[in-house]
Amino acid sequence: MTRRAPHPWEAAYPPGCRWDAPITVGTLPDLFTRSVVRNGNRPALHYRAMRISYAELGRLVEQAAAAFRHLGVGPGHSVALYLPNTPWHPVCFFALLRLGARVVHLSALDARRELAHKLSDSGARLVVTTDFPNLMPQAAWLLETGAAARVLVGEDAIWGGDAATASPPGCVSLSSAMAEAPAVTEWPRVAPDDVALLQYTGGTTGMPAGALLTHGNLTAAVSIYQQWEDGERLVPGEQRVLGVLPLFHIYALTSVLLRHLADGNEILLRPRFDAEAVLRDIAEHRVTLFPGVPTMWIALLNHPASRGADFSSLHACVSGGAPLPFEVAQQVERLLGQRLRNGWGMTETAPAGTRVPMAAEPRPGLIGVPLPGIRLRIVSLDDPGRELPAGEIGEIAIRGPNLFRGYWNKPAETEAAFRDGWFLTGDLGRLEQDGLFTLLDRRKNLIISGGFNVYPAAVEAALYEHPAIREAIVIGIPDAYRGQSAKAFVTLREGAPELTLDGLKEFLRDRVGRHEIPAALEIRPALPRSPAGKLLASALVAEERARAAGAQGAAAPNEPA
Repeated sequence: MTRRAPHPWEAAYPPGCRWDAPITVGTLPDLFTRSVVRNGNRPALHYRAMRISYAELGRLVEQAAAAFRHLGVGPGHSVALYLPNTPWHPVCFFALLRLGARVVHLSALDARRELAHKLSDSGARLVVTTDFPNLMPQAAWLLETGAAARVLVGEDAIWGGDAATASPPGCVSLSSAMAEAPAVTEWPRVAPDDVALLQYTGGTTGMPAGALLTHGNLTAAVSIYQQWEDGERLVPGEQRVLGVLPLFHIYALTSVLLRHLADGNEILLRPRFDAEAVLRDIAEHRVTLFPGVPTMWIALLNHPASRGADFSSLHACVSGGAPLPFEVAQQVERLLGQRLRNGWGMTETAPAGTRVPMAAEPRPGLIGVPLPGIRLRIVSLDDPGRELPAGEIGEIAIRGPNLFRGYWNKPAETEAAFRDGWFLTGDLGRLEQDGLFTLLDRRKNLIISGGFNVYPAAVEAALYEHPAIREAIVIGIPDAYRGQSAKAFVTLREGAPELTLDGLKEFLRDRVGRHEIPAALEIRPALPRSPAGKLLASALVAEERARAAGAQGAAAPNEPA
């Protein structure tokens, strides 16, 4: 019998962890039901002052599923969840999937145009929300404009919230619908290949595109996370997980909600991130696992109470959602007294991708090894069918059981995104000689200045070393001589001294190459963010283009009438 040749990354795997471990593929209703039966009266969710057991969560899901079915929801229907982190999210999420419906996530930070686009594109006519003050005006607008045919409102007071904000006319009470719905004795059959989720992500046309994620993709991602073992000490059923990441984002949905409900853990569900509240949760509830995004870690670093906080209960802290600058990561690790666990993934991978082994020497851009069952390779930018050897820069391509099916109603974009079964991620990277992968930047972010490649992520990492800079984004702007040059947008720490472009250039002189030093600097009170808290370079690129177009228009002669 011929032995399989090991992949280059397997030598860097943690002891006792297998890349070829079996990955379980199934359906989310089955995953949820198994956990409810196994864990019974153990706590599943902690929200406000309430604890909801697995058994109670299971009953609520059945009641909500019966209500949705009574309203006509069935296999193949798209239903939008316009929900923050409240118990209504998991209740409605699993209820809809039990009916064979597709979930469409809306963000509380979506502009009205984005909300309308997602509903129209997905075909979702039913929207489920809660009576938070910031959501009710949008729900009213969706009904008034016909973007939604029906809005169900789950009352937050059921979970110990404040007095309800009045629902717009035409909205239906979700709890009343659940109480009035007849019991269901037989549920539709759901298969692993059925689409569970239309998860919208940045599209090539400028509007979000719906990534088709199946039950099999999402259950495979959960299994992949469970198979990774690198000294985390995360015994299933014994963890208290801080759930401040938004569940409408794929990172929190899979790695927090699905993975930890599958493990029988307790999730401390919080509607929003607040640094002081996080520190209090960790101290009072002895949180064992804290998954966060870079903006959260930066906020904790800058909060005065964090210096004297007790982080001893934490078994593992994870940073994901966006690259965490190397210098910031080192500061966070000093604060926590432990290594941050990080890796790389995408909406299209649900979002399992890579993880950095604890034994790996930290270095900028390191994303580690593919998680169990996932394959990675670096391909040529000119010919994505050609794999590049270690040490050469190209585009990261990925395949695995967690990989999405394609983009909803976008056959051309789907075809362009794949080559020979591999998904072309749009990320630039390199396979190192030690079997670890390094991420350089997004391909579309690459700045070509005077014929040299400038990777904004590398310049941003150097900017974070400046004591006055709190956050930074670097983009490319037109340069008459070089073609493009880098421009830095930064926010400053409280009480920081004045920062000038000349002073910044001097600071960077020994940290980046001459071609990488920003030619322009703009200091702002805040930088644009995505609904998940990720800093958005794309918004600044759009601003610069509009500014350049406006300048050209102002300089152009008037056209004849």
